[in-house]
Amino acid sequence: MTTLILMRHGHVEGINPERFRGRAELPLSPLGERQAHVLAQRVAARFSPVALYTSPMGRSIATGAPIAQALNLSSKVLNGLHDLDYGQWQGLTHEAVSERWPTLYQAWYNSPHLMRFPDGESLQDLVARTADGLRTVLERHPNKSDVVLLIGHDSVNRALLLQLLDQPLSAYWRVAQSPCCINHIDIHDGKITIRCINDTAHLEELPTN
Repeated sequence: MTTLILMRHGHVEGINPERFRGRAELPLSPLGERQAHVLAQRVAARFSPVALYTSPMGRSIATGAPIAQALNLSSKVLNGLHDLDYGQWQGLTHEAVSERWPTLYQAWYNSPHLMRFPDGESLQDLVARTADGLRTVLERHPNKSDVVLLIGHDSVNRALLLQLLDQPLSAYWRVAQSPCCINHIDIHDGKITIRCINDTAHLEELPTN
């Protein structure tokens, strides 16, 4: 049985007003750094992983650093975990997007599986990319006892979980992914079991200021 521990990066400073961040390089906030260290403690106490993969984004790599140190692992970048490409929406506020692309903006929240970001990706693109990344991981770690750690992003993790749960992309907004959450997936003889989704119990007593 191969075990995948899929996590999201730690908290980054909120942008006021809220923007489509996507592939903008934003460092972990002080809270995000604390979350990453608590996540590392939780993972090290529960698992004996053979590999750690992160998104190419700095916030994902930084979240993986204390895990790699705690478990004496080398962190590897996996492009399949790269954040969603918002294209022309990148860096824009929600207000600006809703004014310029009112129909597409509504589609993103009402029928995300039917739209594409202008000059960016669609959810179908994201699914194809993350599926390729997942196949790469499983090919590299075929042993049934392997535990593999993955650190992605909100959109990336949603796409992966929907695939593993055999759910349609129209269910995109039904899956929550909090900063430094844990998703536990077991794969045995091609059968997939999701042990937990968006587990943040390790962060409950962490001060937020």
